[in-house]
Amino acid sequence: MSAHSADARGPQPVEIALLASVFVVAACGLVYELTAAALSSYLLGDSVLQFSTIIGTYLFAMGVGSWLSRFFERQLPAHFLRIELLVALVGGALPAVLFLANAYVPGAFRLLLYGLVVVVGTLVGLEIPLVMRILKRNIQLKNLVSQVLTFDYLGALAVSVAFPLILVPQLGMIRTGLLFGIMNAAVAVWALWLFRHELRRIGAHALACLLALAALVGAFAGAGHITTLAEDKFYQDRIVFSATSPYQRIVVTRGQLGHRLFLNGNLQFAERDEYRYHEALVHPVMAAQGAPKKVAVLGGGDGMAVREILKYPSVESVTLVELDPNMTQLFTTHETLAALNGHSLSSPKVKIVNTDAFQWLQQPGDIFDVIVVDFPDPTNFAIGKLYTNSFYALLEKRLSASGYAVIQTTSPLVARKSYWTVAATIESVGLQATPYHAHVPSFGEWGYIIASRRPYRMPDALPSGLRFLSPSTLPLMFDFPLDMARVPAEVNRLSNQTLVTTYEQEWGKVITTH
Repeated sequence: MSAHSADARGPQPVEIALLASVFVVAACGLVYELTAAALSSYLLGDSVLQFSTIIGTYLFAMGVGSWLSRFFERQLPAHFLRIELLVALVGGALPAVLFLANAYVPGAFRLLLYGLVVVVGTLVGLEIPLVMRILKRNIQLKNLVSQVLTFDYLGALAVSVAFPLILVPQLGMIRTGLLFGIMNAAVAVWALWLFRHELRRIGAHALACLLALAALVGAFAGAGHITTLAEDKFYQDRIVFSATSPYQRIVVTRGQLGHRLFLNGNLQFAERDEYRYHEALVHPVMAAQGAPKKVAVLGGGDGMAVREILKYPSVESVTLVELDPNMTQLFTTHETLAALNGHSLSSPKVKIVNTDAFQWLQQPGDIFDVIVVDFPDPTNFAIGKLYTNSFYALLEKRLSASGYAVIQTTSPLVARKSYWTVAATIESVGLQATPYHAHVPSFGEWGYIIASRRPYRMPDALPSGLRFLSPSTLPLMFDFPLDMARVPAEVNRLSNQTLVTTYEQEWGKVITTH
């Protein structure tokens, strides 16, 4: 039968099955690519760099795989089946292997990451050419290319939407990888059935499919144990809570230092000394303002800064703007964690807004006497935008004439240039920058910067019951020794985000030397 007559009679069951497999293959391939890129950005920082290098490496490997497909001449269905099983096992296990490697052999993480990306990319690059050559036997070339590419792109679209919105939040990285590994193995089983009359040693192929599926299903069932094994080793202390949201991996541990909160593996606070950090963040501006009534907190979803703000009787309202609803819900409802913030998020004075702070500032809204900016450090460009002159220009519009804003600003000792970059960026929008620092044992020497229209005035009194600050020691925080003194720095703009690169270089030196 000619290709033309085959096309005229419409698609046959084998063709439909293979085109459906193209959809699944494309979806699985993109999932492996996204999990590798997301994990590298979680664990290595700088999301733009990590996504760019992972995607570039993956696409190069797919090109290598496509080129290698020319050497597969006979028994194409058998080759396709074997490749599907290999992709299923290597791609499906990729997130679990990388999590374990980061915990047990962190020095080998990058090599293993790119090695697995190359292997999976090469195997995925082999799949589509083989499917096209199998289908070529019955479909006219012009229709073959259009149909295969249509299903390929549809599979990619489905996963690109589902990955951040459904898969990662509901299943986590490890289970997502294993689920799509199972789907790849299911395609192999499908191929086994479709081509059962063409395959040699069908019993060996069936056994391989059975063993691969059993391994992947077993790993999926035990994914929770794999995650616990990796995170217990990485965090050292016992994990009491963990969750993956569309925005980050949230882990709370408990050990000799009490509870500790980690976001994407980065420490946010330790129960033993968080009072030092939060008292230093909040009280220098709250007490200096006089009698603040309306206060905003940007970030700080753990509620610790809100706890300190509520110590001022003049406060009438606190608006907490936190991107991740999982954070505010956790620190509102979890009995132990809510106790750490004094149940501040349940106060009738507190209004929680779960949205992006940059977008929130762009909308018309209230003017505040004090704004507390408590974002994570600028480890990637998504966070780095919250340290730009564009952001501070929006912040200035929401600040009352006599108001103060305070920004947590990394370590002026470890990341000296990064710290003074923030100061220069604040000054670039016409605000005065008043830098100060405090020693927080869990972090070391830590920095803050006050932004205001008027010169900062040191307060004469502080609320009673503080554990760290006092009126007599407060002025010492504004004195910078020579190794933390100001250095020239560029303004951090949305168009360049120089702060992210500087931050990575400075903190990278510390990690390397240790």
